[in-house]
Amino acid sequence: MPWSKFRQDYAAPTGGRPLSYCAAIREAIDQAMRHDPRVFAIGLDADDKFGVFGSMANLTHPERVLGTPIAENAMTGVALGAALSGLRPIHVHLRNDFLLVAMDQIVNYVAKWQDMFDHQVRVPLVIRSIIGRGWGCGAQHSQSLHGLFAQVPGLKVVMPSTPYDVKGLFLAAVADDSPVLFLEHRWLYKNTGDVPEALYTLPFGRCARLHEGESLTVVAASLAAVHARLACETHGLDVDLLDPRTIKPLDIDGIVASVQRTGRLLVVDHDFPFGGFAAEIVAQVAERAHGALRQPPQRICFPDRGMPASGVLERAYYPTPDRLAAAMQAMLAGELVGGGHGF
Repeated sequence: MPWSKFRQDYAAPTGGRPLSYCAAIREAIDQAMRHDPRVFAIGLDADDKFGVFGSMANLTHPERVLGTPIAENAMTGVALGAALSGLRPIHVHLRNDFLLVAMDQIVNYVAKWQDMFDHQVRVPLVIRSIIGRGWGCGAQHSQSLHGLFAQVPGLKVVMPSTPYDVKGLFLAAVADDSPVLFLEHRWLYKNTGDVPEALYTLPFGRCARLHEGESLTVVAASLAAVHARLACETHGLDVDLLDPRTIKPLDIDGIVASVQRTGRLLVVDHDFPFGGFAAEIVAQVAERAHGALRQPPQRICFPDRGMPASGVLERAYYPTPDRLAAAMQAMLAGELVGGGHGF
């Protein structure tokens, strides 16, 4: 059965059963491999006994999981060649930081191939990458960089925050005929939620509303969305919380519509502030909904410096739900919250 038969939207995770974020990824990969013999996975330690933190453990087709040498740029070229040959590879990078070693292939080949050939070729390549801090991993093993990759034409960038979303969006990524960068925050892996057992896909470029309100629009993705939702629910805030789910394509229409209703915008982004994803949202809202804004839009990002290795400093580097709640309360009171350089 072709992938197009499964391009359907589940309005809500009804009829599902509790599943962890990690298990939802594993189920999506397993179902994709069982559904389509062209789907296979490669990557450094993709075939290790831990199954990429459990997300690829005990798959139905382990023969289609291939370990690779420590040669990220070359192996990304192999994955691209496989995609151009009609296969549907899933290229696994255990850490997002390692994508930087493959920037030549990702930016100059993977992203540009369809434009160079007027979209007469398909590049059905999913690049999986785990992001976020761990146990004091330092500046070279804790980055996200989604804003950097979203700037590259030809790449789709996906950052799900819930088990339901991660399964549907991962299957949509495998079904897509263009390259997709799929970013998974390691702190989400143990979170649980209802996930349908059926094979389903979710559309790119459509926000999810995680909390309803009329006085402030908050945009946050991945772990930041989970923390922002906890802040809203714990403190009972009148906040319209939007999770974009896909950084590119971006549901800017949904964000603008919310801002036109609330008159305020706060973007929470687990990335560097200068020229990043949060800056892009603020710029587009300022262009399209300036007249609706009651006060300047605000950002909460990481400090403009690398992640410290110290566990104490690492915890301070991340904005906590309580700090997010304080920022939201400040905006609701008409105050400014930090100018985008951390909070």
